[in-house]
Amino acid sequence: MRKKVVSATEAIAILRDGDTLCCSGFGSNGVPVELILALEKRFLETGSPKNLTLLFGGGPGDGGTGGVNHLAHEGMLKRVIGGHYGLVPQIGKLALESKVEAYNLPLGVISHLYRDIACGLPGTASKVGLGTFVDPRLEGGKIGSKTTEDVVQVIQLGGKELLYYKTFPISVAFIRGTTADPEGNITMERETLTQDALAIATATKNSGGFVIAQVERIAERGSLNPRRVKVPGILVDCVVLAQTENHPQNLNGNYNAAFSAEVRVPLDAMQPMALDERKVIARRAAFELLPNAVVNLGIGMPEGVAAVANEEKILKYMTLTAEPGVIGGMPASGVNFGAATNPDAVIDMNQQFDFYDGGGLDLACLGLAECDQAGSINVSRFGPKLAGAGGFINITQNSRTVVFVGTFTAGGLKVSVENGRLNILKEGRARKFVKKIEQVTFSGPYASSVGQNVLYVTERCVFKLAAEGLELIEVAPGIDIERDILAHMDFKPIVRNPQPMDSRIFMPESMQLNDTLLSISLVDRMQYDAAQETAYYNFQGLNVRTQKDVDDVGHAAEELCRSIGKKIKVVVNYDNFQIDEAVVDQYSAMVKRLNDSYYTDVSRYTTSAFMRLKLGQALEDRGLAAHIYETPQEALKK
Repeated sequence: MRKKVVSATEAIAILRDGDTLCCSGFGSNGVPVELILALEKRFLETGSPKNLTLLFGGGPGDGGTGGVNHLAHEGMLKRVIGGHYGLVPQIGKLALESKVEAYNLPLGVISHLYRDIACGLPGTASKVGLGTFVDPRLEGGKIGSKTTEDVVQVIQLGGKELLYYKTFPISVAFIRGTTADPEGNITMERETLTQDALAIATATKNSGGFVIAQVERIAERGSLNPRRVKVPGILVDCVVLAQTENHPQNLNGNYNAAFSAEVRVPLDAMQPMALDERKVIARRAAFELLPNAVVNLGIGMPEGVAAVANEEKILKYMTLTAEPGVIGGMPASGVNFGAATNPDAVIDMNQQFDFYDGGGLDLACLGLAECDQAGSINVSRFGPKLAGAGGFINITQNSRTVVFVGTFTAGGLKVSVENGRLNILKEGRARKFVKKIEQVTFSGPYASSVGQNVLYVTERCVFKLAAEGLELIEVAPGIDIERDILAHMDFKPIVRNPQPMDSRIFMPESMQLNDTLLSISLVDRMQYDAAQETAYYNFQGLNVRTQKDVDDVGHAAEELCRSIGKKIKVVVNYDNFQIDEAVVDQYSAMVKRLNDSYYTDVSRYTTSAFMRLKLGQALEDRGLAAHIYETPQEALKK
């Protein structure tokens, strides 16, 4: 039997001068504190190991001195490659002062680099980063004058322009989990995230490196459920049992059972936001939410969108996600960002970025710090402050719709919302809409070239990205365009015919978004695809209560079918469809009439087993084959 459990001091002794150290942790979640402190202690006492290369993705720190901030000693680090620097300011300070060689690469690219290092590939090819500061034609992701080596190249592959990120071997990895057995098998049942622990361990092991895992408890050999093992013992060289205070679920020190899916907690008890500029912005952004949408919400201002969606009772109609791998539930905010309350699933971060990079996101809502006339955004660097890109570039370049949110100006802005109007009490000192942004984290011209839908939402107005640049499309009640908008911009946007922002945004009561979200007209719900000779009826969220509702559905379908002039195939989405028992018989009679007159074939789908049974029985009673499936894929194959 292999006994891999050792002390932190024994584990850290393996590091040598010039090693490349990869440290897991997403923000303040899942940081291997015991190992980091032991490494710092060794360096301070002995001056070794020195000249390390530090590699991390999500910036494992707390925004102060915690996490890998403990490694920010001159001489200890030679090079730093990171995705997000906002929570590791001590490391960022070394980078900005050119005391280390430093790079900021997109978080998703770093996540995929782990896999490609594990595979022995020379680099990672990706469209992510084109047109941004990572593009070598701009900055190549370099930070500071000491950083000269090019680690990013522009290449042509398959007729497409891509960025090529070089891989490199990893000497030592710090990862963490919940439980380990003496052979090094690691489970993560009390962690908020699985992060990229498996990919990091595989990359390190296949580089000929050394993998150290920090855990909070040791189990007997053979007692771990193999399906709960996230990192197998063949990839782990040693295990360190952490002191309790050095193994917090989150660097805020608290344990939240809802983050680790031990329990599900009621969300109804969450307090609604106060009606201020943050809520105004979040409310306007929430109007872009759609049923069945998969959404990413960034840290900071975008967090309010989740709070508004919860208050408006529409969370159940969409899936919120966060880049470290949480799917569903309510994304956490502040220092807990990256976790989620009541998640439906938690997957590895590199798999989440597979989904994001391939276009899986319907909507992304992220912060707005600086914006220029072309619609390009900077959120990553501001003079002496280095935030880093994190997952921002992956997310914004690949989501179908992007909504940037932020106050119109910064630094002392004060507003009030009274009687349905927005009042500017004190203007912010700093302009956000400027001639030249310090760094391009999102490229407006690139987004225009690929036809991306982009909005910029502030408390007083909304812009959209047009082919010619930024266009003013909405203005808040109480706001004068010349006095309150144009006078505080370094450039003049396109102004054609801006409309008033929805008045409900500025009223204290609920906006009733539940009704708005699902109130799609019957005409818009019924579309015909001539190429496939198929009509698609979207009855998701439709509520049929009365005979009039039944008649309206029937008349709308009849008008569409008559205009086509021949019998057609029909596919119907019945997800979240509701029908009153009193009109089920009338509804099924209407469906039979349409079927006999206009349809060659009908297939239906809903995830509700109850609705499949209820509607199926009603149709069969009318002599119709129900053909009700669980998924649209099954219905389309029928």
